[in-house]
Amino acid sequence: MSKHPRKPPSRAERRAAVAQQKAAQKRLYTIIGGVVAVLIIALIVWQVWPEPEAEPAAESVAATELEGERPLAALTPAERNNFYNAPPEMTIDTDKTYEAIITTDKGEMRFRLFDDEAPVTVNNFIFLANQGFYDGTVFHRVLEDFMAQGGDPTGTGSGGPGYEFGDEFDDNLSFDRRGLLAMANAGANTNGSQFFITFNAENSAHLTGAHTIFGELIEGDDVLSAITLRNPGSDTPADVIERIDIVEQ
Repeated sequence: MSKHPRKPPSRAERRAAVAQQKAAQKRLYTIIGGVVAVLIIALIVWQVWPEPEAEPAAESVAATELEGERPLAALTPAERNNFYNAPPEMTIDTDKTYEAIITTDKGEMRFRLFDDEAPVTVNNFIFLANQGFYDGTVFHRVLEDFMAQGGDPTGTGSGGPGYEFGDEFDDNLSFDRRGLLAMANAGANTNGSQFFITFNAENSAHLTGAHTIFGELIEGDDVLSAITLRNPGSDTPADVIERIDIVEQ
């Protein structure tokens, strides 16, 4: 038998024990409540907060002039297809005169550009020429007694710079003669980089009001006559546009 027999707890001791038990339960409930609250908040955030978007793929550059002389000439023609995503800003001075020299493997053709009648189109053509966009491209579609078409970096008839711009028509310009320089398109206001040169008026008169005229041949008619007839995809080798140079006066 113990020397110190266990006595029943006094009323004060029982009250203290109950209070201690309640305090422990309260702390436990507080901890559990905090954990539950954190889990609920985390669940809400997971459901509502948007996941970070993947980094977008590199886009083509807007049509602002790249540094260096004819920088796109360093790329293959096919690599220039859809290179830009916006037309160039207006940089030409319509108080000046502009001419374009198209150098081909058959020789040179010189054109006077109609910057007063078609300023946006001429500005676009000058921009692309100075960037070297046309270097090494071909006359991919050349139809007898009709026209020679070029300016497509893919050489298929479906390529372009990656943007489109509107038509420009002038009441004083019509397809009434040989050697007119005009924009090829896929419908109204779909101009890009492709252009054509007419062979005669009789077979091109119907194009008036449908294609923007922006220049006229002033030298090199023999070269125009020598361009090889062909359709895109044919086995006939296409004549190469070595480069297009702009003369500003």
